[in-house]
Amino acid sequence: MRLQKRRVVGASVVAVGAALALAGCGAGQITQTNTMLPAVNGAMAQAGKLVLRDAGLVNRNDCQQAYATGSSAPLTLVIANDGTTDDELVSVSSANAASATVEGQKAIVAGSKLLIGPATEAESVQQPESSSAAPSSTQTSPTSSASASPTAGPTGQPTRIGHAEVVLQGIKQVVWPGQTIPVTFTFRDAGPVTVNLPIQAPTVELNCQPSAEAEAGGH
Repeated sequence: MRLQKRRVVGASVVAVGAALALAGCGAGQITQTNTMLPAVNGAMAQAGKLVLRDAGLVNRNDCQQAYATGSSAPLTLVIANDGTTDDELVSVSSANAASATVEGQKAIVAGSKLLIGPATEAESVQQPESSSAAPSSTQTSPTSSASASPTAGPTGQPTRIGHAEVVLQGIKQVVWPGQTIPVTFTFRDAGPVTVNLPIQAPTVELNCQPSAEAEAGGH
């Protein structure tokens, strides 16, 4: 019994000490954890046979990371079509944005996926490792399912992965990291689905220096 009591007391002391350390030195001070990439997972939702994965707002990759009032916020997510028929992204809207633009492919091909995000990110995912670029003469309208990039599926059959860019225009209220913003995706057949999107983690390491006021107020 004495040994057990000592263990419980020791654990309590450690917990209290850690809490006091965080409370005393957390405010106005940037620690070495500010150079780490936080593990922020995107949202997930489903509409019929369509599955939305890793959905979020693209991180600004600056120290503030917030989207100010009136700014534009590009989205990043993957829409997978697990059905046997094609569907189409009709529109995107949000109560916290004046409007939204959708550019590129809107069709979600059956058994494939549509990548939404900045072109540089989508190209790195779409580009197959051992295939040559298709001739420019084979390119079709960006709204056609034929404009998607071909890759090899798990069975060896060619699968077409599409790409689009969706940007929320005129953010009405500031969106900070850790907050979410409701975004509604409306599909031709699957209908609407509303997802609360967070700001994704930075894609680069951020080395943010504390301001002079923060240094003066810290320990």
